[in-house]
Amino acid sequence: MSKANLPRRTFLERGSLLAAGLSLGKSAMAQSGSSKSSSGSSDIKVGINLLLWTATPTVEHFSLLDDLHKWGYDGAEFPMFDPTVGDWAKLGKHCDELGLDRTSQTIVSEAANPVSPDPKIRQAAADHLKLCVDRTVEVGAKTIAGPLYGPVGTLVGRGRSDEEFKRCVGVMREASEYAAKAGIGFSHEPLNRFETYLFNSQQDGLKLVDAVGMPNFGLHYDTFHAHIEQKDVLGTIREAGKRIHHVHISENDRSTPGATGSLAGDVPGSEGDRLRPLVDARGFWAGDARSGRSDLHLAKHVRE
Repeated sequence: MSKANLPRRTFLERGSLLAAGLSLGKSAMAQSGSSKSSSGSSDIKVGINLLLWTATPTVEHFSLLDDLHKWGYDGAEFPMFDPTVGDWAKLGKHCDELGLDRTSQTIVSEAANPVSPDPKIRQAAADHLKLCVDRTVEVGAKTIAGPLYGPVGTLVGRGRSDEEFKRCVGVMREASEYAAKAGIGFSHEPLNRFETYLFNSQQDGLKLVDAVGMPNFGLHYDTFHAHIEQKDVLGTIREAGKRIHHVHISENDRSTPGATGSLAGDVPGSEGDRLRPLVDARGFWAGDARSGRSDLHLAKHVRE
């Protein structure tokens, strides 16, 4: 038995909704041409977001990457909130030595807000995303995920305006055109209504994907946010189809996935079987649980 077969199988069975239900044909791993996991049992790559431990990965986290590899993870997701800080090339080299795939995740600030009426601030947003592309190339990833469209936590007492949508499309398209030249894709993540006013539902997120109109710009599906905002999770996955390029998995209470016997506690994992004939479920999805402590216990629980 390989090092990952049993825990990986258990995790995929618990998470059959996403394993069977998410169409990830253009995700990070599919773009890189690598479709088999370390266990050889599935086209889906299972990783974990290093934000559980740090917002600034450095060479000091080599031992963490060693542990993730030992536990059978296929990859790691690197927070890239400040792309000017971090040992990106060295981290990428170490992942190559371990055989770990990787993705990147970023956010934008008020000073680099894609929906700002100030063109200088919008240009700062585009420049930030382009720098993330350069650093993502250094770390050896193919996808940059996250709420790329606006600062997390900004609420203005109203919904998104048409002008804000147009501004966002312009910035996302400029960044995506730059990223395409490097073979990098963006996946934007709708957040729940308590964290942003810009894109909450997956349907709203798809409007941005379609408006940007670039093959390397897709949807980042997060089970935690979806279970707050979606009335029909399975229907949403069917509707999104191959426009979903990246996935974060977490319970509906932001704890470890599979804690209730399914991937996200509100939805029975067996429901995913109904979607199996409808989608091409291959790609990379990352555990994105939250914990009150910075140790390895949670990661081991998620993987096992």
